[in-house]
Amino acid sequence: MFKNIPPEIVAGVGGGLVVLLVLMIIFRYLLRICRPNEILIFSGRKHTAGDGRTVGYRVVFGGRGVRVPVVETVDRMDVSLISVPMAVTGAYSEGGIPLNMHAIANIKVSTDRRFIGNAIERFLGKPRTEIARVVKETLEGHLRGVLATLTPEEVNEDRLKFARRLEESAKSDLDKLGLELDVLKIQHVADDRNYLESIGRQRIAEILRGAEVAESDAARLAEQSEAGARARGEIAMTNAQAAVQRKQNELRQIKAEVDSEARAEEVRAEAAGQQARAEAELQLQQIRGELEGLRLEADVKIPAEIDQQVRQLFAAGNAAPIAADGEAMAMALEEVSSAWRDSGGRAMDMFVLQHLDAIFGSVAEAASRVKVGEVNLIDGGDGKTLPSYVASYPATMGALLQQVTATLGIDIGRVITGTSTTAPSNSSNPAGMLQPARS
Repeated sequence: MFKNIPPEIVAGVGGGLVVLLVLMIIFRYLLRICRPNEILIFSGRKHTAGDGRTVGYRVVFGGRGVRVPVVETVDRMDVSLISVPMAVTGAYSEGGIPLNMHAIANIKVSTDRRFIGNAIERFLGKPRTEIARVVKETLEGHLRGVLATLTPEEVNEDRLKFARRLEESAKSDLDKLGLELDVLKIQHVADDRNYLESIGRQRIAEILRGAEVAESDAARLAEQSEAGARARGEIAMTNAQAAVQRKQNELRQIKAEVDSEARAEEVRAEAAGQQARAEAELQLQQIRGELEGLRLEADVKIPAEIDQQVRQLFAAGNAAPIAADGEAMAMALEEVSSAWRDSGGRAMDMFVLQHLDAIFGSVAEAASRVKVGEVNLIDGGDGKTLPSYVASYPATMGALLQQVTATLGIDIGRVITGTSTTAPSNSSNPAGMLQPARS
């Protein structure tokens, strides 16, 4: 594909690429990258500092920078923390009490543009141990100075105040060194004369005494509070008992009223019940009396009335045929008697004898015409009702014969037996007929 491209152009492009590659290599060689925990110092050319001074270097805080070849050199300075332990013995505090102190300080190279030049001028190219040594000596001197302004009690009790004063005292020297105090911690404070221990014992005694006093006060207050609470509790208990007693009295009163009302209602209910029972019993007795009357009427009176009516009907039924037959017989006998008066008494006897069968047949026929369809017999318990009823038929026959005798004036029985003559006249024989004698 490059056959048609002139050789001059190909050569020019190849040369340009080579030059570009060389420039890239040179730029990469001259480029410096600054990490976050360090600073780059480009030395070799003059620069104006922030305070107006002319210095022979420039500082790059993070990012990157390009070194001018041949003219500049590049150095790196670590700005991470450096721990500096400190131990001070026999440092006199205010009051002339020697103290022993152990502390630790965390310092770093300042990144403030006002003081970074001091650190570069003093520690560029120096190891971190040298920086730690210088800082230790500087801080220990200031430590002694600050201890001389504080009492052992202040140093021991308010270590934050001590660290703050030490930082304020050492700040100017650290600024000149281009360093920055990050953290200062007091680890231990002691003395060879047991001053702090005595103060501690005194304070402990005071604390114990105060604790005892406070405990006594607290106990007294607790007793007072307990007594007050007990009194209030007793008062509350008394009030509660009184309230309970009142409520119980009210309850008793209400219960008594309820019981009284209940008893009154019970008495009223019992009286009403007794009255209702009496009324019911009275009504029951009335009903029983009515039922007994009806029962007696049904068992005794009605049957007696029925029996009476039956007897009356039976008697009327028995008497009606007899009366009719008697009247007919009387008429017939009257005719016969009238006829025989003309012929004498003997003819009557003969006639009776001759017609005796007819006479008895007529009497029997008359008696047989008495019919009874249904008879209800009520026995009084002596067994005479049925025989009396059975003997009523012969009695009927006898009554008919007596009626014949009374009508004709002839004793048929004597005529038949022949023991009598013509009977004398009587009231039933108005013609004064003589009874014929039996032959």
